[in-house]
Amino acid sequence: MTMDPDPTRTPDLEPGGGVPPGSTPPDTPQTSGLSAPEPRTRNHFPPTGIAVIIVVALLVIAFLVVAAGILL
Repeated sequence: MTMDPDPTRTPDLEPGGGVPPGSTPPDTPQTSGLSAPEPRTRNHFPPTGIAVIIVVALLVIAFLVVAAGILL
């Protein structure tokens, strides 16, 4: 089964498959979109993300304290 329209039965179609100026080309069926529904995503930040942010913040603070202790 072909998805494209039959060129011999398509109005305003010139030889070679072109259309004259001002004419709308034939429409081809589309198969766009999702094949299956997408799962709903969570709207909150995950606990592991919060933990990573806290650990990185503590490491930055520790680095700054050590750097300040060396420089002073």
